Amino acid sequence: MDLRLVEYVLYLAVSICLTVWVGRALHQNGRQFLAEVLTDRALAASLSRLLVVGFYLVALGGVALLLQVDVGLASAADVIKAVATKVGLVLLLLGALHLITMLVLNRMRRPAGGAAKPAARSERLEPLGKVTSY
Repeated sequence: MDLRLVEYVLYLAVSICLTVWVGRALHQNGRQFLAEVLTDRALAASLSRLLVVGFYLVALGGVALLLQVDVGLASAADVIKAVATKVGLVLLLLGALHLITMLVLNRMRRPAGGAAKPAARSERLEPLGKVTSY
């Protein structure tokens, strides 16, 4: 069997499984979070599904692009090394997507929390007519 084919099959199997696992976790926990932040439960469920679809599109697109990265394969050890490198890049991509999602959800939560940002202090101005020299 061709080593390249073994690499592709292993890489796709691991990457797709990881992507689906993270996507399901984000969907379940994100749905509860959005239901807390938004008052409309139907809107929260819909937004959660849309976010998960976007997550899958970006993540699986990254997986597909990383499939094109070619390395020389001479042995089974090279196959494992290539798969581990590509899966590591997929994990970094999934982590970055998760971080971005959490930042967006946190930004959505702030206004609903009711905690207003303190107003910036204005600088003191000198009264008109008073001239100071330096």
